[in-house]
Amino acid sequence: MSDFSNALSVSASGLKAQAQRLVHVSENIANADTPGYRRKTVSFETAFAGSEGTGAVEVSRVNLDRQEPQKIYDPSHPLADETGHYQGSTVDLMIEIADAREAQRSYEANLKMFDQVRQMSAGLMDLLRR
Repeated sequence: MSDFSNALSVSASGLKAQAQRLVHVSENIANADTPGYRRKTVSFETAFAGSEGTGAVEVSRVNLDRQEPQKIYDPSHPLADETGHYQGSTVDLMIEIADAREAQRSYEANLKMFDQVRQMSAGLMDLLRR
């Protein structure tokens, strides 16, 4: 049963990690028009339990996009400088939509794996009871 527990915990960690990624993608989309906003990204690391890796993942620290925000010309904007420019955000909506779709598909794959392991575990328990 340890293998089933390990598979469930790996799938659950993937669900949690992709859910966290979706949170940051949605924050980026919500702030796409916020002046000076820097896109947030996350990366995943293998979670270690004791001296062995379990295959589970966890979200590492949040990183901010390092590229320079585009300068937008709008002299009437309250944040415009003396040349009439202000800094936009570093969010590209096409990239965010693609990231959201990838995170959603990864979440669904982990959910499917979790459900399949749960069903196999229940089936094995039924066999052992007979």
